[in-house]
Amino acid sequence: MSDGPEWFAPKRYGYGSGPPISWQGWVITIGFVLLAAPLGIAFVRKPLVLVAIMIPLTVLFSTIAAKTTRGGWRWRWGDKD
Repeated sequence: MSDGPEWFAPKRYGYGSGPPISWQGWVITIGFVLLAAPLGIAFVRKPLVLVAIMIPLTVLFSTIAAKTTRGGWRWRWGDKD
């Protein structure tokens, strides 16, 4: 178990985070979408620039989600933790 904040629920099956379970998780998720969508529209004709911007943004979001997921990221087979 993580000793830090728990902003995301673990996925029941597979690897990674499930949905947000706190307001902080929702703020991070909505903020990511509000940044990614306009960037995708703004750089539709410059895909390399879009990729160069989106990779660090996605890595940052994924890192925050991994560190704040209850129980951390690991493979799950549907068993209750």
